[in-house]
Amino acid sequence: MSERTLNIPVTGMTCANCAANIERGLKKLDGVGDVNVNFASEKANVSFDPQTASASAIFDKIESLGFGVAKTKTEFPVTGMTCANCAANIERALNKKVPGVVDASVNFASERATVEYIASETDLDEIVGAIEKAGYGAIRPEAGETEMDAEQRARDAEIRDQTRKFVVGAIFTLPLFILSMGRDFGLIGAWSHAAWVNWLFFALATPVQFYTGFDYYVGGWKSLRNKSANMDVLVAMGSSVAYLYSLVVLLFPAAGDHVYFETSAVIITLIKLGKMLEARTKGKTGGAIRKLMGLRPDTATIVEDGDEKEVPLTQVKKGDTLMVRPGERIPVDGEVISGASAVDESMLTGEPIPVDKKEGDTVVGGTINGEGLLKFEATRVGKETALAQIIRLVQEAQGSKPPIQGLADKVAAVFVPAVIGIALVTFVVWWFLVGDFVPAMIRMVAVLVIACPCALGLATPTAIMAGTGKGAETGKGAEAGILFKRGEALETATHLDTIVLDKTGTITEGKPSVTDVEPFGRFETREDLLKLAAAVERGSEHPLGRAVVTAAKNEGLDLPEADDFKASGGFGVEATVGGDRVKIGKPKWFDADMLSEAKERIETFQSEGKTAMVVMVNDELAGVVAVADTLKEESANAIRQLHDQHLKVVMITGDNQATADAIAEQVGIDAVHAEVRPDEKSDRVREIQEKGELVGMVGDGINDAPALAQADVGFAIGTGTDVAIETGDVILSSGSLKGIPKAIGLSRATMRTIKQNLFWAFFYNAILIPVAAGALYPFESVPGFLRQLHPILAAFAMAFSSISVVTNSLRLYRAKVE
Repeated sequence: MSERTLNIPVTGMTCANCAANIERGLKKLDGVGDVNVNFASEKANVSFDPQTASASAIFDKIESLGFGVAKTKTEFPVTGMTCANCAANIERALNKKVPGVVDASVNFASERATVEYIASETDLDEIVGAIEKAGYGAIRPEAGETEMDAEQRARDAEIRDQTRKFVVGAIFTLPLFILSMGRDFGLIGAWSHAAWVNWLFFALATPVQFYTGFDYYVGGWKSLRNKSANMDVLVAMGSSVAYLYSLVVLLFPAAGDHVYFETSAVIITLIKLGKMLEARTKGKTGGAIRKLMGLRPDTATIVEDGDEKEVPLTQVKKGDTLMVRPGERIPVDGEVISGASAVDESMLTGEPIPVDKKEGDTVVGGTINGEGLLKFEATRVGKETALAQIIRLVQEAQGSKPPIQGLADKVAAVFVPAVIGIALVTFVVWWFLVGDFVPAMIRMVAVLVIACPCALGLATPTAIMAGTGKGAETGKGAEAGILFKRGEALETATHLDTIVLDKTGTITEGKPSVTDVEPFGRFETREDLLKLAAAVERGSEHPLGRAVVTAAKNEGLDLPEADDFKASGGFGVEATVGGDRVKIGKPKWFDADMLSEAKERIETFQSEGKTAMVVMVNDELAGVVAVADTLKEESANAIRQLHDQHLKVVMITGDNQATADAIAEQVGIDAVHAEVRPDEKSDRVREIQEKGELVGMVGDGINDAPALAQADVGFAIGTGTDVAIETGDVILSSGSLKGIPKAIGLSRATMRTIKQNLFWAFFYNAILIPVAAGALYPFESVPGFLRQLHPILAAFAMAFSSISVVTNSLRLYRAKVE
């Protein structure tokens, strides 16, 4: 079976249980293999046999389960059709052969095609290519939405919807709550007991119940239809029973003497606040992919018959000759055919030193050309480029994460039917014993009200809000700048076994600098040697040469003039200074006999992971200058703190083994993975995970993005690239590695608080549900208000449990996290 995999953006999920429902539903389709639905990234990874199943059937199934698929729609003219059968042929070509096409319809009369597709799976190039391959033509639509715009638009619409519903709920709930509590405690006078006041409560509560709370009814119905129970069921049941009971009392005063409209309204509005904040966070999920795509320029300069022509990037084909001017981004992967320059590949490799490019060298799309003019032949375009592969790796890594089902949802699956069962049993037993409907109804309502999900709903979001707020505090030095993007990261970070650190920019500064200046022969001082070396390097554009010049300027040295400057093919540079011919470059540029006196020092520098540059004056050894990417001051201390937290620390880098081992020894790294290519970093993380370890990845470059997404928790250094920041689950905006142990400490404190909150929330229910059901009624020594617990007391107990949860969460702001 030749399997095809789709990465589908899904909308409408409200909890991890929704992801499980989609997985179960899709697995029932013939021809569908592995299904992995990630609630956090709102993506579904689906493998299927295209001979048995179709992409459109998968999309239809997702929508039939009550969820949506973020789609892009485009319309464009088609040429070459001669009959209606031609239109049918094009439709078959698009619907059957282009993965990611949701629906394609072609109108023979108007000669236009309308295509709905998943932007992350296919694009206009592939669609137009399929039409042309079928023997027809297509007039490409003008550039409009970018590839991820449709998905972002769907996320933004969800955020606006959640915000609008919360605002409406708050507007109606606040006066309802104040008036109701004021009446219950006798604070607002006898007028509040007039019959019309209950009708006012009804008028205020109804919009909250059926507008703000509409999503809970829909979500609850989806869940029950799929034979499961989630938080939506709990919220809908708790609020509806209070609301409907109050409505019965309002219409039939003999049924009771108290309404609970404010209870249902407060439940819905508070939990809607949490959903709104969740939607705002999830709406940014696609930001990393969009940032990666933003590295590609919109246009490219093609050279045809000696003429330059600017065309959209999507029109570049393999074999085209392209020109890139200084400072421009390279549009696609290719091979240099003329020109020379230094290309900044740090956005892809994470390494700070630009790479020299000349004829025959390869260039990578998305990197930045330096000061030279390059002409190259396109070798990989579209989805074949290195940047496109990194985008795909990020998407797959995000999609491969197992859905993290929150503690509240896990318990709610059992809690909801249990509470409903207890309430019904309570009603039947007391109706049978007393023979009176109203007391039995009141006891049933008391059970349902006291089992209200308010505290359960607040337990996790309030702790997460407090924990993330604590991490984002400013003005407290190293305690500041810990930003959790997802609540799930707080939970997972508490269980990590291994922390994987990228070297460049994470453990080190990410900027080459001079570390040693060792004079030999007639040069007695390091200042004289540095001054001479810098005078020659002033004519060089190489980053190592600039590091030498910067070091001299930082020491306030006056540099002599250098004449007859010459660069020697990647080995080094030379110039005449004060009548002397001075050369500075790699040791292999010079005869070994000339370096005998400095051999030991050169080997020492190299064993320390430094780049040694030899300085020769008139072919006599003058000294050695060492340049390296220096360690961050806090690295060793931060790694020691991670060890104190019983975490294993692993370093992963593209550098050579000698450099990696030297760095590891200095800072106390437990294990080293060196000479790892950018696309292999996520594989190394996966290998560690396959050993049964939970992995936290720390990085700052785009080459780290797939590994950050693959890790159980991705920590992004805030001073690094935006894409690494978007991909990470935790952002260290201060750029300090000390933020890692503090983030883990904060996550542990937050999870302790969440577990405490959930314990107290269920402790109240476990104790008071039996009380509400009348378990203490036979004991005459027990106070009457406990023997027959009134729904008012039940509501008070519920409110008290909520207050205790919120108060406990607020303690996090005062917690000292180390």
